Amino acid sequence: MPDPITEATIETQIEEAETSPLIGTTTESRFGKIRHISIVEEMQKSYLDYAMSVIVSRALPDVRDGLKPVHRRILYSMYKSGIHHTGGYKKSARIVGDVLGRYHPHGDTAVYDALVRLAQDFSLRYPLIDGQGNFGSVDGDSAAAMRYTEARLDKIAQEILTDLDKQTVPFVDNFDGSTKEPAVMPSKLPNLLLMGAEGIAVGMATKIPPHHLGEVCQAILLMIEKGKANKEPLSETDQKLPFEKVEPQLLSGTFSSEATITDIMTKIKGPDFPTAGIIFDQKAIQEGYATGRGKIVVRGKAAIEESKQGFQIIITEIPYQVNKAKLVAKIADAVRDKKIIGIRDLRDESDRDGMRIAIDLKKDAQPKVVLNKLYKHTELQTSFAMNMVALNSEGTPQLMNIKQILMEFISHRQLVIVRRAQYELVALRDRAHILEGLLIALKNLDDVIETIRKSPDQEVARTRLMEKFALSEIQATAILEMQLKRLAALERKKIEEEYAQIQSSIKEHEVLLGNPDKILSVVKDETANLMVQYPDERRTKVIKGKAGEFSDEDLIAEESTIVTMTETGYIKRINPTAYRTQRRGGKGAIGMTTREEDTIKHLLFTNTHHFLLLFTNKGRVFKTRVYEIPESSRQAKGQAIVNLISLQGNEHVESLLTMQDEDTENKNITLVTKEGLVKRTKLELYKNIRTSGIIAITLKDADEVVAGKITANDDHLLLVSHEGKSIRFSQTEVKASNRDTQGVKGIMLHKNDYVVGAAAFPANIEAQQKAKKLYRQLVLVTEHGMGKRSEMSEYPLQKRSGQGVKVSEITSKTGKVAAAIMVDEHHEELVLTSKDGIALKLPLKNVPVLKRPTQGVILMRLKSGDKVAAVAITHKEEGEKLEIGIDEI
Repeated sequence: MPDPITEATIETQIEEAETSPLIGTTTESRFGKIRHISIVEEMQKSYLDYAMSVIVSRALPDVRDGLKPVHRRILYSMYKSGIHHTGGYKKSARIVGDVLGRYHPHGDTAVYDALVRLAQDFSLRYPLIDGQGNFGSVDGDSAAAMRYTEARLDKIAQEILTDLDKQTVPFVDNFDGSTKEPAVMPSKLPNLLLMGAEGIAVGMATKIPPHHLGEVCQAILLMIEKGKANKEPLSETDQKLPFEKVEPQLLSGTFSSEATITDIMTKIKGPDFPTAGIIFDQKAIQEGYATGRGKIVVRGKAAIEESKQGFQIIITEIPYQVNKAKLVAKIADAVRDKKIIGIRDLRDESDRDGMRIAIDLKKDAQPKVVLNKLYKHTELQTSFAMNMVALNSEGTPQLMNIKQILMEFISHRQLVIVRRAQYELVALRDRAHILEGLLIALKNLDDVIETIRKSPDQEVARTRLMEKFALSEIQATAILEMQLKRLAALERKKIEEEYAQIQSSIKEHEVLLGNPDKILSVVKDETANLMVQYPDERRTKVIKGKAGEFSDEDLIAEESTIVTMTETGYIKRINPTAYRTQRRGGKGAIGMTTREEDTIKHLLFTNTHHFLLLFTNKGRVFKTRVYEIPESSRQAKGQAIVNLISLQGNEHVESLLTMQDEDTENKNITLVTKEGLVKRTKLELYKNIRTSGIIAITLKDADEVVAGKITANDDHLLLVSHEGKSIRFSQTEVKASNRDTQGVKGIMLHKNDYVVGAAAFPANIEAQQKAKKLYRQLVLVTEHGMGKRSEMSEYPLQKRSGQGVKVSEITSKTGKVAAAIMVDEHHEELVLTSKDGIALKLPLKNVPVLKRPTQGVILMRLKSGDKVAAVAITHKEEGEKLEIGIDEI
């Protein structure tokens, strides 16, 4: 019985074979010559050959053109076949067949799959192939068979193939030596960063994210601005050679740049995925760019919306390379397994207009909690493991940082431009040589004609011309082939002009080839032109903070908005474009649909990222972000304020105050009550407000808060009453107190009178206005729609607690004072809203400046029984946006 084969036995046999004296020798046998070699050496050599073949010829892209061999061969085959973006589509099967037959000796599936990916707008940020037919979907659907689809080169692909016919890149034999193919493309596009790459080789892999064309081009321009081309002096032999015969590397120079990764990141914010989404953590992005490796957190875009049935989470963007159908199934599985609680229904509502996954929530669900669980348990949040490995200009696999990638690309473009200039210079010299012969012939026209006429045949004529006029064979042939019409005077002039123009072009090319800085300038100009030809907006939003550290504010666009609230406590946000500008005296537009007994109470222009302080009739204050208020249409009712803040049974919001940030230094909140009390509290005491609210002022039973202002310590205050009285006094008369105090008397009011408005402004306002350093006016609007502007100098400084002075002539025609608002040079329009829900917006310049005791003019014509309920002011930048695209109602 033979001995069992063990690992030790095998090692012994290998060792004996390796030490055999026959290794390295050749013996004769009946089968022929046998060469004895080491099996270990053969295995190592064969495996390394295979590994390098996979690395270089299949899996890794070239840093210069960003293409793998299969992509390069597809584009080159279509280029040679004339399937350009200006022509018609051709069958994909025809393209695949030509690639297989001429350039790529692999399976047709591999070629077609590569072609399909080049045409998918959800796989490539800038598709290189324009496909017609079913090329797959983001749901993971495969493309139709190649016999059903058609394709042609996309317009942007021409930037990769341009100048290919000018000997700008080396060509190599194809797999059977029957034709040639480019080893690399000339590529004006920094395609490696634009297209991205993903591949698994032997012992290494690559995963490069796509980027935004404009940002990458700006980074290249920055690199060139901070860089230079270091040129070594030419040897004596090279100096004697014409430029077109000098090695391109000697003319282009060695590019170097002082730009840092940080400098580059001022232009390239981060990857820009074709499926958009949101990426986080600028530090992680910078680390990936600096080392070539990094992990980037990618989230889909989701928004919380309110419908008639309740809250919804709407997903409109998903992370790159996430299968939408599998994502929806994953969400359903998480709901089934009770990993996510609170989802009532799930629908994929995507169509040709875009992606939309609707998730209906249960009534008791907390939308933000559900959204966070979606991020945690599904692929709505993923990570992209950046690993920027590519073949460098020498064909060696290398892990590169973003600066090295850009440096390699710029150096490649330098060589391409040098080779192109050398090719064009040869063509120019050849043409100039022919034109020189033609000019000699025209100068000696009679002799040339006589010589040709006396020659028995063409060969003799060519020889005689060469001997008599010292012409080359090419020049003599050109003279013999010249048409008789070229002998005309105008045609002779054209030859002279062409010769002069070519001589000028030759000098330009020689200057270019003799100056590496000019070569860099050409790279710069061509790169800048790409941004002009292919303008595009960034799709992926970049958040500076980490995914775990971001706030909801990072997901909300910072934009102007209008906040309105009704008497019965319904609040909403409205896009400013909901209102259109009208002339003074207009009838207005329907502002919102309210119940019969409901009216608009507050209308406030602010920003989505600002804080909103809500002061109640009980003297409490709540704080929220403006973006947390649901956005609605102009006609919508809005959401009950009790769903946002915790109000008591007989408590309602009486005043809204917006503040830009939480900077509390040397700032106060000054509150004015209906009964004329004024209270000043340091803003820092409002820094931490509980969700249940805090006490802002202690009030008497019948008193209420009517106004709140953020003020400086020495500001003046102006209080205006319903009966048309006003008083101006210094805030220094109001001592700063704690939140739970009553305040002091600001104005002495008659019975049934109350404060309707208050303003705060600098103490030296008259001097500043006289020096034209400050502009402030008081806008006064009465209940019957009349109004005016008046200068602050019209209001004398008094001691607080007085009766004040008349602010307007109050009559039955004007009605009592409805609102008093201070405006400055940044305000542009006045928005009036009536109790019946009618809104009117008119330019502030249409409101005349009148003296303090006057009535004013008609601003808004109201129906019988209707009155002005709220007044707001828009800023100039908001006003400009409001006039765009607003339809008449």
